[in-house]
Amino acid sequence: MKRTFLREHLDTLAEVSALVAERFAAGSKVLLFGNGGSAADAQHIAAEFVNRFMIERPPLPAIALTTDSSALTSIANDYGYNDVFAKQVKALGNPGDVAIAISTSGTSRNVVKAVTACRKQRIYTVGLTGGGGGKLAAMVDHLLDVSASRETARIQETHILAGHVICQLVDEQLYGN
Repeated sequence: MKRTFLREHLDTLAEVSALVAERFAAGSKVLLFGNGGSAADAQHIAAEFVNRFMIERPPLPAIALTTDSSALTSIANDYGYNDVFAKQVKALGNPGDVAIAISTSGTSRNVVKAVTACRKQRIYTVGLTGGGGGKLAAMVDHLLDVSASRETARIQETHILAGHVICQLVDEQLYGN
């Protein structure tokens, strides 16, 4: 399945990596979000950018919108869980930033709503999805869909592969190998 994903999305992975590298070089940041295991993946990928991936380099600005428990719970309490990422996008996102929206089904309401907020703010969007991409497929600028599976675990394993490929290519583009 991972080989199939890489064959299907080699060009898109290169495009996304070039976009992220370009936006980092321009002073923009990456916002990442998802639910459950996808929240953990968002945090994992953000940490690879902020700390380092495989080479020593300066930290890169990436924020997982899944980590601020006070913001998450206050938004969920006052507005509903569907707004937890969209409100943060509106507060933290700027035109030219890149958002990586992670949803194994492509239909998570709060992820879809956050992508809508991104588009209104002229934030580039990347969807990491599975099983055809769901609603996100038609909404994002770049779709990385694990089409070969509808199993959450297999999709998430492939999402982390995609995240690592993007991190490595960004590092190479910005700082050599």
